[in-house]
Amino acid sequence: MKLKSILVAIAIICAAHTAWAQRFAVLSDVHVTPGNACDKYLREAVAEINAGDFDLVVVNGDLTNEGSDAELANVKSILDGIRHRLVVLPGNHELNWSQSATKTFFDLWGNDRFVTEVDSLIVVGISCGPYMKMGDGHIKQEDLHWLRATLDERVVPGKRVLSFNHYPLQADLDNWQEYVNTLSAYPVIGHINGHYHTWKHYMAGDIPAVMTRALDMRNGTYGYAIVEVGPEWVHVYNKNIGDDRAVPMLAFAVPDVTDMALVSYPDNEWSQPEGFEIKKVWTDSASVFTRLAFDDRNVYFGNSLGQVKAVDKTTGRQMWSVPTGASVFSRPVVLDKGRIAFPAATGIKLVSADGRKVSELPSREGPYVADGLMTPRGWVQGAYKRIEMRDPRTARLLWTYDSLFNYCQAAPAVDGDDLIFGAWDTNLRCLDLKTGRLKWVWNNGKPANMLGPGNVVPAITAERVYIVAPDRYMTAIDRTTGKTLWRDNSHRYRESMGISADGTRIYAKTMDGDLVAVDATVPVFKELWTVDMGLGYEHAPCIVLEHDGVVYAGSRRGIVTAVDPYNRTVLWSLPLGVSEINGIDLDAATGDIWVSLIEGTVFRIKKL
Repeated sequence: MKLKSILVAIAIICAAHTAWAQRFAVLSDVHVTPGNACDKYLREAVAEINAGDFDLVVVNGDLTNEGSDAELANVKSILDGIRHRLVVLPGNHELNWSQSATKTFFDLWGNDRFVTEVDSLIVVGISCGPYMKMGDGHIKQEDLHWLRATLDERVVPGKRVLSFNHYPLQADLDNWQEYVNTLSAYPVIGHINGHYHTWKHYMAGDIPAVMTRALDMRNGTYGYAIVEVGPEWVHVYNKNIGDDRAVPMLAFAVPDVTDMALVSYPDNEWSQPEGFEIKKVWTDSASVFTRLAFDDRNVYFGNSLGQVKAVDKTTGRQMWSVPTGASVFSRPVVLDKGRIAFPAATGIKLVSADGRKVSELPSREGPYVADGLMTPRGWVQGAYKRIEMRDPRTARLLWTYDSLFNYCQAAPAVDGDDLIFGAWDTNLRCLDLKTGRLKWVWNNGKPANMLGPGNVVPAITAERVYIVAPDRYMTAIDRTTGKTLWRDNSHRYRESMGISADGTRIYAKTMDGDLVAVDATVPVFKELWTVDMGLGYEHAPCIVLEHDGVVYAGSRRGIVTAVDPYNRTVLWSLPLGVSEINGIDLDAATGDIWVSLIEGTVFRIKKL
């Protein structure tokens, strides 16, 4: 149908629709930094909305640009001026990059999900990731449980449901099928999302859905959406700030909610690969964002409910769980004297291996989201704007390097007395492991924090340091001076890399799903081979690990791939779930490989 015909049809529908409707103002993708243009126009939008007739105002994600506490406090002060009933959801810009590891959003708005009612309409919204690292959108497991319980309680005859979140109900969400099928069990008349800064109507199963505008459409206009829900139709309007009228954009008929079809799940069935045993050891009630740690008996991790847990490696039985107060993103660290350190947003929990003794090291400034590391000289832990060394027996602080300008995230790399790590301030640094003194600092020359080596574990050889970063380069750096030796962008590198067991090869997973091997024995770039792992588009920052003659890589969609680095072939590639692989970790006591998935599952991979 031609555009003119579509607009005529929308106009006829709008003219004929019933006089009464439930009316919402929807602000999405406002991207406010204090003092920028969106700051000014959001204030104007608030004034306009206050002058209008609305039952509810929905702010549907991406309130800020980098999710900093200052940005969030500023936008909260603006939104507090709204005089209508208000509900607010975070977007990927509050969840992927966050000074507080997403805690400040909770502190300011009380939750990252909502439910309210407007007459007979139940309006419900939930958060979706990615959470504190590059990845696809993800609905937390506890939010899906909450959604079912909430709608079970509230939906009675005569009630209808309108759903909100930031991402579209399509492949942008790794577990979108489960989300859509959950909604389809109830009388959901439609779904509203943002994220792509454009207008779009689409179907999610049998649920009609609308993608709405950003505050700034990059065409000289600033504005918001208006959604009117009538008995038979939902109408969506564009409202430019300063214009006298709202312009009809999209409309859809309220579906028959008595017989909604379910969407199909991806086929994740697989059989045991020859020579390996892969076993699911744990399924959590919440999402898991952390890598794994081990001692002789247990595997340790944290979840999105802020619980840190010990699970018996053999039986899969939970041994204990300790609350921290906020989502956990850091890999636990097994210390001396049978204690486990769990870095968290509120500080560091120190828990005895039996779970009976718990103490805490409060956070001095900002959360812990980095993966810590035990070294021959002590326990190294990255934090917000600092990295520190502690005595693993007493947890006493030995030194602190606090000249960072953003948070650490990935684990550091250590060789001899060189401690090398990246931070989200564009810089890679080398410190003296004994003293914390700076030896050198390197960056790629790009001013954008998010193009730097903030979430990559460097690979170290006797003479060189290797990194990959979101600027899509692999870089070799002189280990002594910190000077650039070479940079290669013949592949689309990102944040996923590793080093061979003998230190002669650097591995990198590319954004095209390839595994690239580079010669680490020569001072120039020399590609040895590339294997297509069949993953397609990739951006998961999961490390690449070689052990016992096998290279393991993890994907954004729950696939673990095993590669033979000598025959240069894929041994197997298995879909263990639908969500991102957090990490690939070696249990040194047994030689087993372990992986956790964001959807809350933990697997053990044993080579027979």
